[in-house]
Formats: sequence, structure tokens, C-alpha cells
Amino acid sequence: MIDEAAFTGLVQAHRHELRVHCYRMVGSFSDSEDLVQETLLRAWRKRDTVQGPATARAWLYRIATNVCLDFLDGAERRPRPAGLSGDLIPWLEPYPDILLDQVIEKETIELAFLIAVQHLPPKRRAVLIMRDVLGWPATRTADVLDLSVAAVNSALPRARATLRSHLPPRRLEWAPDADPTTAERTLVRRYLALLEQADTAAMAELLHEDVRVTMPMPQPCATGARPTQWVGRAAFTAALDEILAPASPAYLGQWRRRPTRANRQPAVAHYLRRPGDTLYRAQVLEVLRVTDGRIAEITSFDPGLLPAFDLPATC
Repeated sequence: MIDEAAFTGLVQAHRHELRVHCYRMVGSFSDSEDLVQETLLRAWRKRDTVQGPATARAWLYRIATNVCLDFLDGAERRPRPAGLSGDLIPWLEPYPDILLDQVIEKETIELAFLIAVQHLPPKRRAVLIMRDVLGWPATRTADVLDLSVAAVNSALPRARATLRSHLPPRRLEWAPDADPTTAERTLVRRYLALLEQADTAAMAELLHEDVRVTMPMPQPCATGARPTQWVGRAAFTAALDEILAPASPAYLGQWRRRPTRANRQPAVAHYLRRPGDTLYRAQVLEVLRVTDGRIAEITSFDPGLLPAFDLPATC
């Protein structure tokens, strides 16, 4: 039987990609780490079944996939209507780019893909990820999922059709792009500068007319809970006017911001200093989707994950 040192060497080489695989399956960064831990625990218990380094990767993926399927079977993970457009994925979390290997392509990790994948039943989701993301043949996929090859071949086109129906318009035309372009970096710098100046009129030029801003987790404000979505640049800039204007009842305080990246997309950590406070405290993490040189979508998250982005809770 394989000893502890050999086992550790065998699994550590694949730990990073297993976390990405679990993240694609469940859509939650924090859950993905727990699922990797469970995967390694099950792998240790079954270590006498691994045939050697050449088969270790497929063996670990089989265990990880089944761990994820067990988790999804026991969790209430069904997207629910958000009320304005699209669907709300309350468990969705961003993945820090600093933890992504360079071989992870944007189109397989971006939020739009993660959101669309969550609409697939778990086994169909696994089929799509194994066939179209990992590039595995139908035979290996069938073996991992305990399905027939015919069942895998039948599930794949249905999974692709569902995926396409939940992707943003023109998403399939996007080219893989792991690195931020100069134009994108310039856009983000301009966005941050205009937020600092509270110039929402100029900011409107950076936004698509039908920009969508989503808050998967309710954020508190002075006048009560914010809506989960704003659709359209007029609605979004009007809301910003209220939040940023010191004379407004919705004014929260002074802001600082730090750029970062998540899911191969630009992201911004926002820090708020409320009246009477001496510190700027993490308030929200935004992930931006940029298309055709403008911001098409802003998805905002609870700031609890900022340590994974190597960002502080206060500044």
C-alpha cells in the first residue's frame, strides 16, 4: 500500500486543478476548498486502488466529481428568479486570479460560464465539464460517472443547449484571453477615477446602455436593503448618485478602492469609511464583465473572500 509521503507527493501535484474543478461544479470558492479536503480524505482511504502516477489524475478526478455530486445532492442549489432579469445564484463566489494557473482559460472560469453551468442538473453539469472543459473522451467520462457511453453522448448536446440559453448574448463569440488588455486596464482606471470624483454622468459613457448590476447577497444601506439588481445605466447611475452624494439620505461615507482580478475578469474591492469611523472597512467586491470596450455587467459580492485575493479587511 502507498505510504503517506508517496501519497502526499501524488496528490499535491493535482490539488490546484482539483479545486478549480470543484469550483466549476459548485460555483462557490469556499465550498470548493472544503470539497478538495473531502476528496483527499476519500483518496487516502482508497489509496490502495490507485494504480500509479500515470492514472492518479483520472483517479482523483473521479473521486472529486463524486464528492461534488454528493454535495449537490444534499444541498438546495437551484437558481431562483431574481425578479428583473436573469437568475439569482445566491451561493456564487468569485475565484481569485492569483490562485489560477495560467493554463486555465477565461472562457471556462468566467462568471458568465459559472452562472450558466449552475442551471444544469449535477450529472449533466459533470458531463459538460468533463467533455468540453477537460476534453475527456466519452468513455472516460462514462466510467467516472458510472454511466453508459450512450448516456453521456445523449446528455452532452442537451447540456450544451441549456448552457447556451443562459449565456449572455454574443458570449460564444468571445475569444479566450487570459491576460487583461491595455484597453481593459485603461477602462478600469477610468472607472475608478470617476467613482472617486463621483462623476456619474461621465461614468455613463463607460457602461453599456443595458448594463446589469447584480447583488447576489443583500447589502445594507442607510435606507434599507438595496435591490438585488439594477438594469440599465440610467438606473445604476441614479443609484450611485444617491450613494455618493453627501447630502443624500442614502449617503454612506467616504470610499477607497483597490483593483484586483477574479475569474480572469477585472475586479474592484471597495472600502467604506462611515461617518465617525477612522478606518475604511471592506464593503463589497465587484467583478466586471467588459465587452466591446464598455462595462456590460457588474456582479457584487460580500467582502469576506478578500483575504484570498491578498487584500486587507481594512485600509
